[in-house]
Amino acid sequence: MGWRWTGSGLLAVAALLLALLATVAVARRHHLEVRDDFRRYILLSTFGFYAGGVLDVRVSHFRVDSDTEKNVFGLSLDKTMSDSMNPYLDTHQDKCILNEPAAVQTNGPIVFFKMDLVKKVVHVSCSKEWQNIHLYKDRSGVPALRSKRQSFAQASDSKMVYMQRRRRRRRRADHRVPEANDAGMALTAGGVVGEAGGAATVCSKLTLPLEAKKEDLFTYYSFNFVIYVATKQEEGLYNLYFHSCPNYAPSSEYELNFNVDIEEKNSGNYLSAGEMPLPALYFMMSVLFFLSGLFWVFILRKSKHPLFKIHYLMGVLVFLKSLSLMFHAINYHFIEVQGEHVEAWAILYYITHLLKGAVLIITIVLIGTGWTFIKHILADKDKKLFMIVIPLQVLANVAEIIIAESDEGDKEYSTWRDIFMLVDLLCCGAILFPVVWSIRHLQEAAGTDGKAAINLRKLKLFRQFYIMIVCYIYFTRIIVILLKITVAFQYAWLDEMFKEMATYVFFVLTGYKFRPVSQHPYFSLHGDDLDDDDDDGEVEILTQSGLTDGISKITNRSQPSAGAVASGATLVESHEEERENLISKRESSHEYD
Repeated sequence: MGWRWTGSGLLAVAALLLALLATVAVARRHHLEVRDDFRRYILLSTFGFYAGGVLDVRVSHFRVDSDTEKNVFGLSLDKTMSDSMNPYLDTHQDKCILNEPAAVQTNGPIVFFKMDLVKKVVHVSCSKEWQNIHLYKDRSGVPALRSKRQSFAQASDSKMVYMQRRRRRRRRADHRVPEANDAGMALTAGGVVGEAGGAATVCSKLTLPLEAKKEDLFTYYSFNFVIYVATKQEEGLYNLYFHSCPNYAPSSEYELNFNVDIEEKNSGNYLSAGEMPLPALYFMMSVLFFLSGLFWVFILRKSKHPLFKIHYLMGVLVFLKSLSLMFHAINYHFIEVQGEHVEAWAILYYITHLLKGAVLIITIVLIGTGWTFIKHILADKDKKLFMIVIPLQVLANVAEIIIAESDEGDKEYSTWRDIFMLVDLLCCGAILFPVVWSIRHLQEAAGTDGKAAINLRKLKLFRQFYIMIVCYIYFTRIIVILLKITVAFQYAWLDEMFKEMATYVFFVLTGYKFRPVSQHPYFSLHGDDLDDDDDDGEVEILTQSGLTDGISKITNRSQPSAGAVASGATLVESHEEERENLISKRESSHEYD
């Protein structure tokens, strides 16, 4: 089988490629190097914070030409409650948002960090909707990250600075907004830069130091800041963007070169608020799939009916799915406690994820072609389909893993995301073809051979399988995405839960309908599909669709089994009686002819 060899070769190559890729991933401790980038804005990070969360950002090695120092560059940090489209990006596709005052922004809380390369400072400004802001120059000023002694000493120093300045200015004005120098002094002392109550007003006077270092022909700039989420009102999904205003001009392309290091933490947990339940979820689903696999093995061992290779392949698929989820849970656990995964567990997850994806597609296509259920030999078009679908599925899995391993700010991130969506849809569409071919084959066979009733039952089964595949594809590709962008940020894990539960239901229904039996219940005659014309046992096997045109009444008054069939009883499952029933049907059809 040529397609088997090709699929195995692609899997081996992809596994080796992913093993190399896994060594450069850094998970929730981001280190992004932007080189020769001409984008207008770059999404650096998206993270859901609970109260007690810390966002630490350091921009370094920012390089500009001497003639562009007056241009506007900087960051924007906005807060939303769900992972939907960003309202600011939708309204600022053709204009730089940093050129507008932060106080006039009304689409949600947002903070601007504008770099002034001439004065070597970073101006901080907030929108009116940003009620609280706890901004620090570095991590040493965050109360939750320093020891009690350091906290007491720095808090005392900060209070003394504020007390001295308040005493000096109390004679001039009782209620006056601090000036830029006051904010700078507070920042230097390690105190809170912005406080609750007047964030928009206070932020307009805040500055951060911008370090400059001359090397060769360029000047490199760097700055650092820390955001502390102190209260429940500050919780939300934080989106950090870098903006290059010169690139918004129609005929201007300015290349960006800088490094950014980001660390995001939720009270000792490096997972986003919507990802915290994922390790436990993946572990429970892994146990559920493993127990289901053991139950499937028990069914196969106790079955007295013929077993086919497809039944063993279905069991292998369930155990691969269980292993993939187990390694995925372990991978997320290390990200949770360390901020980055352990390479060995990550590689094991990628390999099992690739194998699971390939075996899933192979199983669905084999069942869809009717292999072992309708025919025992794959046709040429079936083999060609395998040659197309398996490489596409491997490519989709590789793209999915690269997306997971890449930072959102990478130039290749959006490209691989588009590749994954396109190839995944192609795979989903391609696996429907074999089921359609089987349905058409059964429709043609229903009116030509003497096994019309059995073919109609097979047709009913494959139609149900087709509907199951369509529902599974729509739910896991569309409904889950819609769910992800509508729920609140702390419930983002629900999309993964529903996706895994839909996969489990699909596996269970497929195993139930194609379980090993002598004669499948759907292959036998049921009273629902039969109409009793009279008491003499005349049976009319007709449906309301046009699939059975040309199938007339099957009359059999001499055989006792015909009366049982007319009364709605199913065919018995022994091989001898099944053979006798088929012979009686053929004789009856010849008598009618």
